[in-house]
Amino acid sequence: MAGNTFGQLFRITTFGESHGIAIGVILDGCPAQLPIDLDFIQSELDKRRPGQSKITTQRKESDTVQILSGVFEGKSTGTPIAMLIPNEDQRSKDYNHNTDVYRPSHADYTYDAKYGIRDHRGGGRSSARETAARVAAGAIAKLLLKHHGIEIFAHVSSVGHIQAPNLTHDNIDELLTTREENIVRCADPATAHQMIEFIDGIRKDGDTVGGKISCIIKNCPVGLGEPVFDKLHADLGKAMLSINAVHGFEYGSGFAGSEMRGSEHNDIFLVNEGQPKTLTNFSGGIQGGISNGMEINFSVAFKPVATIMHNQQTINAAGEAAEIKGKGRHDPCVVPRAVVIVEAMAALVIADQLLRSKTNKLD
Repeated sequence: MAGNTFGQLFRITTFGESHGIAIGVILDGCPAQLPIDLDFIQSELDKRRPGQSKITTQRKESDTVQILSGVFEGKSTGTPIAMLIPNEDQRSKDYNHNTDVYRPSHADYTYDAKYGIRDHRGGGRSSARETAARVAAGAIAKLLLKHHGIEIFAHVSSVGHIQAPNLTHDNIDELLTTREENIVRCADPATAHQMIEFIDGIRKDGDTVGGKISCIIKNCPVGLGEPVFDKLHADLGKAMLSINAVHGFEYGSGFAGSEMRGSEHNDIFLVNEGQPKTLTNFSGGIQGGISNGMEINFSVAFKPVATIMHNQQTINAAGEAAEIKGKGRHDPCVVPRAVVIVEAMAALVIADQLLRSKTNKLD
């Protein structure tokens, strides 16, 4: 099955299914001698793991990562880094009821139609469980970016109709601390409380709700991004849209920019501390598909989780009318656990483009 590899120079290939023995990732192209902090990688996985609060799935997975290759005496060797995350708490019997029935808005029908076979246990390869492998690889990308002073921060900026106010981004460490002090991972405490109460009510109703995650990338150097098809925002868009349940991506002014005039939207250049800067940042730190040195910002929209605890009409593999009720353990809202996934995919894009940028010119 194609489509399991992401990136060009800093490249990952993920493998495994939701109810298989394990999931994992092979990372190729990581420069040698990068210090690999296993505790940091595990801490990133802990932010994504299931069962961490009352507003997430109650599947219990430690998501303990094992590094199988590519690291020696705490540093990358320049060879492929293989990481394995065993599955520990599968309940495959929870999915026996939908062996031949297609769950609404899941990948059941499309996988069956494409391959003629599907793993009905939790969606198999289409499950968001696969994203744990991306987070492990993204943690190494973050370590590489930290070496270059590049920082990435994301948080839950909306749940349903509840919107967090725009944040000031001067101190990412402070925002990280505030975000991790609440289970919804919103950097505004007052809004976080509203979101948590709302999601918990949705959970008790047996329903689900969507939301948005906003992300910023600071200290990104000028010149990342390739014409014509590998523009930086195009790569970021593909990375985000590859995440389960993502239905939208916008950067800079996004869709709101379509309502503005050019005289309003143009980012005027000036010189600040000897460096070209822009007075505004409607471009989102990217112009012509290439980073301009300003803060890169974007938002990602997630749909409601497809599994709900209500009876729904559907069809079976024979094309007959059927009824299905959601079972198993699922998130009422995916965005609290998806924050670190968004950061991981952003880190993978920037790491890949950073390495590619070193071949742009002789000096």
